[in-house]
Amino acid sequence: MSQLMFKLPEIDRELTKEAVEAALEKYRFYLLSVPDEKLPKVTSTFSLVPPSFTNGFHSSTEEAAISNVDYEMEKERHLQNIIRGVNRLSKMEREIIYKRYLEVEETFDYEIYNEMGFSERRFYRLKARIFYKLAFILKIEVYKNES
Repeated sequence: MSQLMFKLPEIDRELTKEAVEAALEKYRFYLLSVPDEKLPKVTSTFSLVPPSFTNGFHSSTEEAAISNVDYEMEKERHLQNIIRGVNRLSKMEREIIYKRYLEVEETFDYEIYNEMGFSERRFYRLKARIFYKLAFILKIEVYKNES
């Protein structure tokens, strides 16, 4: 009887770490640029110009408004994805990620592991494990190319 053999793709640890850090930094950047009010309310308007389904009659103002709304939607989607991903971690893991990446004020690793009572080695092992979990949760893991 023959056994099925297959190879799981290998994760590129360094690129995966960079992808997670980039996503968390993007979160911090977006958090700083979120206005107090949410997306603008869309109200119905009436026009004598018949509707066009080719988008040919959009003015530059309309294009700018659409672009801004698309950007705001992408920003909101990213913020929600990061929040949902971090909420799936354990309490201690959430605390590490929140203190290091999600607070507006930037803190350093050594401040966090001293405050939490971890050794430097244990902290970095935990942080690496958290990054892999987040990479899979957020679906941003990077695999090595095998030729």
